[in-house]
This record gives sequence, C-alpha cells and structure tokens, in this order.
Amino acid sequence: MAHVLVVPAPAKVNLFLHIVGRRSDGYHLLESAMALVAFGDTLTLTKRDDGQIVMRAPTPGVAVESDLCVRAARALQAYSQCRFGVEIEIEKRIPMGAGLGGGSSDAATVLLALNQLWQLKLNRATLMEIGLALGADVPFFIFGRAAIARGIGEKLSSVSLPAAQILLAMPDVHVPTPSIFAQTSLKRDCVCLDRHALALSDGENVLQPVAEALHPQIAALRQRLGPRARMSGSGAAIFLLYPPHRVTDLAKWHVHTRILPRHPLLDFA
Repeated sequence: MAHVLVVPAPAKVNLFLHIVGRRSDGYHLLESAMALVAFGDTLTLTKRDDGQIVMRAPTPGVAVESDLCVRAARALQAYSQCRFGVEIEIEKRIPMGAGLGGGSSDAATVLLALNQLWQLKLNRATLMEIGLALGADVPFFIFGRAAIARGIGEKLSSVSLPAAQILLAMPDVHVPTPSIFAQTSLKRDCVCLDRHALALSDGENVLQPVAEALHPQIAALRQRLGPRARMSGSGAAIFLLYPPHRVTDLAKWHVHTRILPRHPLLDFA
C-alpha cells in the first residue's frame, strides 16, 4: 500500500469565457471552453496515521487555514470520516493571479490523490460536489477533460479538442479575480451559444478588456504575441495556440507546453 504520492496539478486555459447572466446571490453565470495544459504544480502527499493535516512550506502570503489544499483535505476527511491524515508539500510553478487555476487545480489534485492514498473509493461526482464548495473551478479539474462549463462553472460537458501546442506568457502583475468581476464595465449579457464552440473565433474572453484597462501590461504583452493571443480567465496569463516556432520579445515569464487530452489523475476516481 502506497504511503507517498507525487502527483501533478495541471493548469487550465479558458479558450473563451462569456458571462450570460447573474444569480440572485450575486454569482455570475458563465459559459466557457476550458482545457487542461501539460504545465503545472507538483504535489507530494504523505499519509499520516494520526489524522493531522500538515502543510509543508506554506505558500507565502496565504494562511495555512485558508490554503485550498488544506481545506480540500479537511473537507474530504470530514465527508469520509477517514482516520488518516496527510502531509502536503507543493512545488509551485503556476503563479497566483494568473487565471490558470493554480489553487483550484492543487485542491482538485489533493481530493483525487487522497481518494487513492486513503483508499476511499469515492466516485467522481462525489469528489466534484466536495470540490465545488472550495471553488467554482475545482470540479473542472476533477472532471478531468476539456469541457464547456456553464452555471457558475460546475455544469460541465465534455468536448474533444485537437492536439495543440500552446505558449503561456504572463506580465509581471497579479490580478485578483474579485477586482475584475466588480467592474461596472464588465459585459454580463452574452447570448448563450447554441452549439459547442471550440475555436477561438467562436467567442471571446469578456474579462479581458476589463483586466487590460486595469493592467496595461496585459494588453501590451497580448499585442506583442499577435492577434490570435488571448487572456485566460481573469488574467494575467496570455496564451497562444499553435504558436510560431520562434516567438521573441516576451515577458520574463513564459513556457511552451501543450493541451492535455485528459487529467493525469483521471483514473483516481
């Protein structure tokens, strides 16, 4: 029986992101095409017999009690009444405030990996329900495939994407998601698509102009990458599918990677 798992937490990109309405509780209703990429964090989870949830090398600026990984482990422990605990260590590569879902992916990986490490045998739907209480993007990572996300992000429909190389680049700016959704200029009345739109030309990221107005560095980087470049999520990361062999004049942070057909831990639930 394994006592240690070293597992990936892949990033995501929003190929498009529309806001189609708003619930009475203030949550925005979305429609977005989301894809996993072969770049992300690495988590090491060590099973403990004393029931303690321990975070090694906490993320700077994030209180341990607020860390999504710790919250995910405790939520799963409470749901399953499991007597085991876990020690969590993260090798962070996904920057905070990048719109790449780093915190949500880490939390999803904790739920999937602990389902295996603690031998809980919970199904995917149950893990997605636990994950939704942690954040709207968490169910997508547990779902584990490219998807059209609707509702607040929890209603997922699987879609097929062609294999693609992708360039991720980010200006030196942190974008808090609430600051974008709070802007009055945000377009909140997009028409729902009547089909599974997969091409960049089929949609837009309505958060992009708002983020660029607040952070001109985002617009400057996107313009350097060309007309097919687009911001992911609430920013600040910019991505470019099918990039040229040579891309120059990038910000200091960038990575060449590819779209993933499935989450590496898909079989853990």
